[in-house]
Amino acid sequence: MAVLTVLSPPTSSSSSRRIFYNFNNNDSTNCYFWRKNFSKWTPPLPTISAASTRKTGAAYSHQNLMQSSNSSGSGCSWIKDTTSFHDKTAGQEMREALSVSALPTKPAQVSAVEDLYDFICSGPLLDKVSLTQDNVAESIDKWILCGSQLCRLFRLNELFLTEPQKVRIYHYYIPVFLWCEQEICLHSSKFKDEDDIPPLVIGFSAPQGCGKTTLVFALNFLFQVTGRKTATISIDDFYLTAEGQGKLRESNPDNALLEFRGNAGSHDLPLSIETLSSLQKLTREGTKMKLPRYDKSAYKGRGDRADPSTWPEVEGPLSAILFEGWMLGFKPVPAEVVKAVDPQLEVVNKNLEAYYDAWDKFIKSWIVIKIKDPSYVYQWRLQAEIAMRDDGKPGMSDEEVFDFVSRYLPAYKAYLPTLYAEGPSGSDPDHLLVVEIDEGRNPILAD
Repeated sequence: MAVLTVLSPPTSSSSSRRIFYNFNNNDSTNCYFWRKNFSKWTPPLPTISAASTRKTGAAYSHQNLMQSSNSSGSGCSWIKDTTSFHDKTAGQEMREALSVSALPTKPAQVSAVEDLYDFICSGPLLDKVSLTQDNVAESIDKWILCGSQLCRLFRLNELFLTEPQKVRIYHYYIPVFLWCEQEICLHSSKFKDEDDIPPLVIGFSAPQGCGKTTLVFALNFLFQVTGRKTATISIDDFYLTAEGQGKLRESNPDNALLEFRGNAGSHDLPLSIETLSSLQKLTREGTKMKLPRYDKSAYKGRGDRADPSTWPEVEGPLSAILFEGWMLGFKPVPAEVVKAVDPQLEVVNKNLEAYYDAWDKFIKSWIVIKIKDPSYVYQWRLQAEIAMRDDGKPGMSDEEVFDFVSRYLPAYKAYLPTLYAEGPSGSDPDHLLVVEIDEGRNPILAD
């Protein structure tokens, strides 16, 4: 039982009241967030398999620049100096965080709900996720509970949050989570009660280093706590095998953009289609499948598909599939556009034509993390490597970071303008959330 004794939000009486919140396993009932005067709050304990955690790459060297092209360690800088998050690998920390109960074990006293209410209402995403100040006032209990669970997940002291931590939790993660819940409810409402409801595929298109992996990790955790099963998948999981990469490299000997994995053409698209199609069939109890994973440390950092015996298993019924990647939703552009950016991009642009059917057509709801300047990617990668070196861990030199990021910048320059102007390939504007972030990876009001 978890009972919050809180002050009334500004729209209510100023006297204290007792609020009870109930999580349950029914997706349609979960669409109605606010339940008062329950005698018990008995949410299910989260059961999070290895499918929701992924290892980050090992140490970098001059020979293994490409080892961790999607590492987002710097995306957790808002946690720094308050937790042990950076003392261990991301995979270890995620597993240890999840081993700690995310649920309060005794009543939580909250004495500054009005301050929290004001802070939440000052966030830049409230309008974007279709929430009013009245909505926040009516649901302040859920905001408190979600915030408390995220603090436990990231090992933060919820009574002494720094400003960046408050912004990340209450202006970013929780609003995006509530939007995703709404999308799942709308998706489920299209089916009859007796129907098998396929999981909603939510796509996250976000540049490298912006913190998308941490965002998806937090969302996945909140879904598990609220009784929904989800699967997380990255475009990295669909890279070609080492042998396939070698053939790609040999067939494009003078193209630096295809020398290593990353750009369009370096992915196993049939595996993508097979995996996403199979995941959408996990609609009943007992249905299971393994999710492909990629080992970035293999072959001195050139990488290879992980042994299938190590792939994590996910079990249905799934409510959602969280699919993330730096180039998700990119559309081919006219040849003259790519030539103006980098002639080497012509082959990549041609390869991109096959990606809609392999990835984007499966995605029904989109979250696009927008940045003002692609050079942020370089800055974020440099920050991550400097932090690694300061911690006594191997990291890329500044020159190696520049070489690493330079293989992706042409694609960002060619495709981000269209992504931001038109939305991802095949997206519905009514099911698209654009979150603009600053250099600190925090959401801001769009221009």
